[in-house]
Amino acid sequence: MAEEKRHHHFRKEEEIPVDGGVAYSSTAYSTDDRGNYDETTQVVAAITDDDDYKDEEKRRKHLEHLSELGAAAASIYAVHEKHEVNEDPDNARRHKIEEELAVTMATGAGGFALHEHEEKKEAKEDEEEAYGKHHHHLF
Repeated sequence: MAEEKRHHHFRKEEEIPVDGGVAYSSTAYSTDDRGNYDETTQVVAAITDDDDYKDEEKRRKHLEHLSELGAAAASIYAVHEKHEVNEDPDNARRHKIEEELAVTMATGAGGFALHEHEEKKEAKEDEEEAYGKHHHHLF
């Protein structure tokens, strides 16, 4: 039988503070069948404070839109189940329960959309406070 070669790999990712933001590095450690050790480190991404705000704003906006879509879908499903109560009297109780669940889900998704909207506004205010708001006076 041929000798089995074993290679051990280990990867570590960490944040490194730099001026004006954070850099993310990736370090890979490996050994070969002879026990030779190798370490490779590379900077994967560097994010400045300005990028951090824009990324947070983008993420919050995305979550806000997704939750609005979820609220709309749950509302439509609630209306559908309300209609099914009248169309299928044999299973009216089940349709009524599903309607109530859909209404609850729509309410929760709407609340989450409002929460994300408020968080997005708060992040924008924090950014303006940190970097100064530019007022354009026309008069």
